[in-house]
This record gives sequence, C-alpha cells and structure tokens, in this order.
Amino acid sequence: MSDFEQNPGQHSETDLPLAVKLEAILFVTAEPVSTAQLAAVLDVAPSVIERGLNELDASLQTRGLRLQRHAGRVQLTTAPQLAGLIERFLGLEATSHLSRAALETLAIIAYQQPVTRPQIDSIRGVNSDSMLKSLLHKGLILESGRADGPGRPILYSTTPEFLQHFGLNSILEMPPLAKPEEEAAEELLKG
Repeated sequence: MSDFEQNPGQHSETDLPLAVKLEAILFVTAEPVSTAQLAAVLDVAPSVIERGLNELDASLQTRGLRLQRHAGRVQLTTAPQLAGLIERFLGLEATSHLSRAALETLAIIAYQQPVTRPQIDSIRGVNSDSMLKSLLHKGLILESGRADGPGRPILYSTTPEFLQHFGLNSILEMPPLAKPEEEAAEELLKG
C-alpha cells in the first residue's frame, strides 16, 4: 500500500501521483478534455500526461469507472458492463434502447462514415429521414460536413456519445462486418 493510500489526508497536491491528479480533474469535468488541456493545468508535457493516463486506465480496470478516449480527448465514464445497474439506480426507462430501424441506420453510419442520407437510403431501401432525426436528437450521430457533388448532401458520422453508448473507446473496436453469404460461399469454393 502506498503512503498516499495509508494517509490520504496528509499530502499536499504536489505529493500526489500524476494518475491521482488526472483522476480528480477528469472526475469533475462534464465534457471530454484534451491531453493539451491536462498538460497545461498540470504544467507537464503531453507525453507525461499520456503516461499518467495509461497508469490511471490500468488502475481503473478493476473498478467501476473507465477512461474513454475519442479524437484526442479523454473522460471518465462508468464501466460499460455496469450500464444496466446504473440505469436501474437512476430509474431510467428503456429510452436508450433503439428500434431495429434506428440500429440499422446507426450501423450503416458507423461502418460507412462519413455517409450521406441518399447513400443510407440506398442501402436500407427506405427513406431514413425520421431515423436520422431521431439519432441526431439522441446525440448518437452528427452532421459532419457536406459531400462534393450535386446538391452537396449532408454527411453523417457517429459521435463520442455513440462510443459511450456502446462501450467503445474507438470506432476501431467495432466488430468487423460479416461477409455476405455469397462471398463466403465463393471463398469456400476457391479454398
């Protein structure tokens, strides 16, 4: 047990480990913060912050919190496997549950991003306006720009809230897309 753990009230700010300072700062922030912001407030190099974040991340693996990183920003979140418990405690209804159509639309955006509504409609085979409005309202997607081309359609991408909702640190953690059955059969015939 460290000296800090034995006598937590007898230390000044300068005596505390960097990971402890980072945890305290991230605990009180409502939004994700950049490593540059953390480096500035703690007056250390961003590389030192990264080492501290890695140490904090490792120490959180056996606890109810996790570090979530996205687009160079970091924040504390509850461990994804505790979502049901937290929802029950907070008395949340199943508002976080998405319809099959919403999940379908969200999956297309997540795997194809940035993607336009006409591209989504083409894949789904139906108009996706209401699903896009719903996903925008829930904060799971955002308008990320405009495509070059006729009418310059809006491009949609996922948000950090999408990652948080599904317990991901990065879009790269999404499972790979399953191959269509025809492609799989062709590969078996070749193999």
